[in-house]
Amino acid sequence: MTTALWTRHADPRMSEIADKVERGERLTLEDGVYLYESDDILTLGQLANLANMRKNGKNVYFIENMSLYFTNVCEAHCAFCNFRKDEGDEGAYTLSGEEMIAYVDQHINPNVQEFHIVGGHNPHVPFQYYVDSLKALKERYPQVALKAYTAAEIDFFTRISGLSIEEVLRQLIDAGLESLTGGGAEILSDEYRKKMRVEKAGVERYLEVHRTAHQLGLKTHTTMLYGAIETHEDRVRHMIHIRELQDETNGFLVFIPLSMQPKSPKASIKRRNSAYEDLKTIAISRLMLDNIQHIKAYFINIGTQLTQLSLTFGASDVHGTLVKERISHSAGALTPEGLTRDELVWLIKGAGRTPIERDTFYNVLKVYE
Repeated sequence: MTTALWTRHADPRMSEIADKVERGERLTLEDGVYLYESDDILTLGQLANLANMRKNGKNVYFIENMSLYFTNVCEAHCAFCNFRKDEGDEGAYTLSGEEMIAYVDQHINPNVQEFHIVGGHNPHVPFQYYVDSLKALKERYPQVALKAYTAAEIDFFTRISGLSIEEVLRQLIDAGLESLTGGGAEILSDEYRKKMRVEKAGVERYLEVHRTAHQLGLKTHTTMLYGAIETHEDRVRHMIHIRELQDETNGFLVFIPLSMQPKSPKASIKRRNSAYEDLKTIAISRLMLDNIQHIKAYFINIGTQLTQLSLTFGASDVHGTLVKERISHSAGALTPEGLTRDELVWLIKGAGRTPIERDTFYNVLKVYE
């Protein structure tokens, strides 16, 4: 792929970055910030598409999965969260393994490959509750992979149990844990976390949980929640934190930019990220994270049509069927709570790409020609 479509004389700095991308050279912090500040979104998209095509060709991945939430009771009071409850609040709940199994039995279909499990940091139950929750699911559905808990939840488990990160992870692995979810990263900046009252694992702790998981053989996911008070430099530094850990461990499967949602579905469009900003973030993620195979377009946050467009802006994954997503919707997401397999295949084909049904670890289950 040697023919470039971008106009080099229009912007010497963009031409310099384009040359780097064409040569496969790593972009710097300054490069990433410049891309955010540029209004040349078409060249940015072309560069991200080039980088993605080199890694994944026209393949776009999805999975049949279910989102499960054992509890919404949480000790943290993060400024952006509308999912959490205090114990005793109206709508607060903590499900037993049996109650969750009853819910899954009612909603599962035979094609589900993965349970995506996250929830509140509930200090009113012991660590063993979280272990037993996984064990109950694995015993009932041994064929379904358990992608469970964020790095922030793992850190919380160390505090309520007195165990180390490694000891917590080993117990969860013994109960059936196969991968960690990517949440809890928010923006990897201590200043941001203080201002946004992110009352959970700090920057180094988040990275250490994933580092330890990778050392134990787990492949994990990672996220970035953008669109609050952070600067463009904060976002790019976040990506570099992840890139550096990936250089060290090669344990991340995918990077997931999450567009922050307002607390009410009735919030004006001025309270939401623009489509322009969402596409930029996906494209810049693809260009900065040269050592991570996949960038995910999360339709729950950016909508199905923008997800489709993002497939030419560097994204190679559209997540999955989900079934009853709650966290983003409690914060004001206007999108569907899930999509069917047929809808995901239609969405991908509509972008001129090849739908690939995968398992948790990106093993190919079916190619939809």
